[in-house]
Amino acid sequence: MAVVGPSRHSRVSMSVSMSLMQGGGAGATAGGGTTGAHPGQAVLAAAASGQGPPNYYHPNGPAPPPPPPPTQDPAQPDRPIGYGAFGVVWAVTDPRDGRRVALKKLPNVFQSLVSSKRVFRELKMLCFFKHENVLSALDILQPPHVDFFQEIYVITELLQSDLHKIIVSPQHLSVDHIKVFLYQILRGLKYLHTARILHRDIKPGNLLVNSNCVLKICDFGLARVEEPDKNKHMTQEVVTQYYRAPEILMGARHYTAAVDVWSVGCIFGELLRRRILFQAQSPVQQLELITELLGTPSLEDMKYACEGAKTHMLRRAPKPSSIAALYTLSTQATHEAVHLLCAMLMFDPDKRISVVDALAHPYIDEGRLRYHSCMCTCCYTSNSGVRIYTTDFEPATVNPFDDLWERKLGTVQQVKEAMHTFIGEQLNSTRVPLCINPQSAAFKSFASSTVAHPSELPPSPHQW
Repeated sequence: MAVVGPSRHSRVSMSVSMSLMQGGGAGATAGGGTTGAHPGQAVLAAAASGQGPPNYYHPNGPAPPPPPPPTQDPAQPDRPIGYGAFGVVWAVTDPRDGRRVALKKLPNVFQSLVSSKRVFRELKMLCFFKHENVLSALDILQPPHVDFFQEIYVITELLQSDLHKIIVSPQHLSVDHIKVFLYQILRGLKYLHTARILHRDIKPGNLLVNSNCVLKICDFGLARVEEPDKNKHMTQEVVTQYYRAPEILMGARHYTAAVDVWSVGCIFGELLRRRILFQAQSPVQQLELITELLGTPSLEDMKYACEGAKTHMLRRAPKPSSIAALYTLSTQATHEAVHLLCAMLMFDPDKRISVVDALAHPYIDEGRLRYHSCMCTCCYTSNSGVRIYTTDFEPATVNPFDDLWERKLGTVQQVKEAMHTFIGEQLNSTRVPLCINPQSAAFKSFASSTVAHPSELPPSPHQW
């Protein structure tokens, strides 16, 4: 479809201040291992010619022959940029083309059947994703022999910032910024939900942003395929507390993709307010803040809550709705914005708007137009200046994500062998394989970098 884009959108690119993009990411100063690194000693190295499949470093495995020293820009040393409950992320240089990429290290993968399956699931998802607004794997380092296989290294695209850093910064966010960010979040979520995937940890820190405001959903450590059987229990140890849906806070044993929509609603309010919408010290207080805004829910709205949570709620003095307070979040909280925000923040998940319906809301129209006029890769401008638009602005997955393999793996060893085989099948034979460079000045810091301590993670669900 050929359309000449409106003049106020078609040639105007979006950006955020580069000062937000060039600062140290989370954990960048921890360990102190990269300062003064020699420009020829990067963490990643190309495998030596004729060496065969490279082994990445493992302390208990046989040491591989030293690789040739890769070149590295001294102004961009390899450094940690983030860490969480399950992995550590470093910004490194791909020695094959000099491109800056993200290297995710998943340590101690095979400690239990549950954790090993979780990592395998995340790895399969990263290789499955093919969408502009969802982070995917660019490469995986070839593991050592299965006997020494304990860690996984995944290479993804490196984006300069995330939505959390942008929200807490002094950077001005126009209504156009908010609309285009919200559109991309919903666009990526539609892709995930049509693949039957629940992210279960949507938050600003898991929404990566580059200097042109292109956004990608990342961190699938808590993601899983939706559970069609409502009688099967699902874990409540999901979603960072500030973005946790009320049905999970109230002990629901089963939940749906609506939990991700609630998280998006919290982020939408945070973009308008420039502060966390529901910032509590405990899950019970989190629920109190929600009811202060939405009012005391009816028994029908609490139908998925456990009995203890219902009893707690009914003992409290009834609270009226304070939805009108949403208009005071900022001058950008227009009627259309508040209407969509209220639809996302419905207490009852069955009444909460779906991602598909949210994308059809009038508030999203300008975000869609701006994104496809100058930011996306699915549309393009011809030599004559005509904008050629795609026929599908928000593509769904062709096939849902398959998780049947999980039922066939009943031991840690079976998961280990299946994952080892899977990684081998993903290797790109047209490119030189990569390995970890133990000679790197940053290697000691990289090898010792670990996941977040439990005290640094958000509070667990309340035991009603």
